[in-house]
Amino acid sequence: MTDSEYKLYIDDVIRRVEEARLKVSEHHIVKIIAVSKYSQVEDIEHLYRIGQRAFGENKVQDLREKAKTLEDFPIEWHFIGNLQKNKINNLLTIDPSLFQALDSLELAQELQKKLLAKDMTLDALLQINSAKEESKHGVMPEDALEIYKQIQKECPNIKLKGLMSIGAHTDDKEIVRKSFETTHKLYEQLEAATICSMGMSGDFELAIECGSNMVRLGSIMFNK
Repeated sequence: MTDSEYKLYIDDVIRRVEEARLKVSEHHIVKIIAVSKYSQVEDIEHLYRIGQRAFGENKVQDLREKAKTLEDFPIEWHFIGNLQKNKINNLLTIDPSLFQALDSLELAQELQKKLLAKDMTLDALLQINSAKEESKHGVMPEDALEIYKQIQKECPNIKLKGLMSIGAHTDDKEIVRKSFETTHKLYEQLEAATICSMGMSGDFELAIECGSNMVRLGSIMFNK
């Protein structure tokens, strides 16, 4: 696929994002994060050439390798995966633009120690397990506001920017909608929060309609 053909394909994805956001408001802005976890460096370069600047990875090792290979490109890297405590230093070496999956107070406290030692700060989103699924990481909705405030108070080197969640794992659209609405209602209660990251390739339009202003699109952005 040539760059021009690829751009036509991506333009269709952008059109779908536009249609979904306009259902919310013409002032509602949505940022696309291209999730490159199953893609090669060449795929990222291809997408970069037609205008995509923000990319997400869910493994620290993959993020490190791709960021190093593409260090000449001014890419905005997001880490969107579960972070093991023994990988914190590796992640901080990369210094991503945003850590989207801060999934517990314990992880925040460990991150704070390492950030303080390195005299660094890290922008992050608190991950919400909005559908209360055992297979997913994140804090429970009923605990989210308290934990968010506790992290703000106890972990000053972590700069919380809002919330992230993954839609319910089901074909029932109304259950998925409810999971997004749960996260967005929490987001609306946070002072100064600017990011509500919800929605992936299979459900991003619904997520946007429920208030998401950041979507994490993988397969659909890389035509795979």
